[in-house]
Amino acid sequence: MTEDERSLVQESWEKVRPISSQAAALFYGRLFILAPDLKSLFKGDMTAQGERLMHMIDTAVGGLENLDELVPALEALGERHAGYGVTEADYDTVASALLWTLEQGLGTDFTDEVKTAWVSAYSVLADTMKRAAAAAAA
Repeated sequence: MTEDERSLVQESWEKVRPISSQAAALFYGRLFILAPDLKSLFKGDMTAQGERLMHMIDTAVGGLENLDELVPALEALGERHAGYGVTEADYDTVASALLWTLEQGLGTDFTDEVKTAWVSAYSVLADTMKRAAAAAAA
């Protein structure tokens, strides 16, 4: 991930933060359209789940400046997700839902360059989580 990509992700996230509740609702709505079976992985209050998701993304976006410090939290999250039954393919579905949500939230500010930056960031984060999930399963 380049410095320019990191900046684009962080700058675009600042535009989404004020609408984080709506973004969370959009994300989960889209996720469950793309993969209705994933809904069974979520128990309880989806508003609270959305708040946790937005906090997690906020932390990850802020942590892009120092990925080494973020890695242990990502690994732990990957291990927990594996325990919930999240598969490697589910990460691709989440990526699709996230990118769609960002496009809805950012509108014309969701340029090809911003999309590429988010794909790069998500790949780094998700790959770390997937490696930890695989190691935990082994």
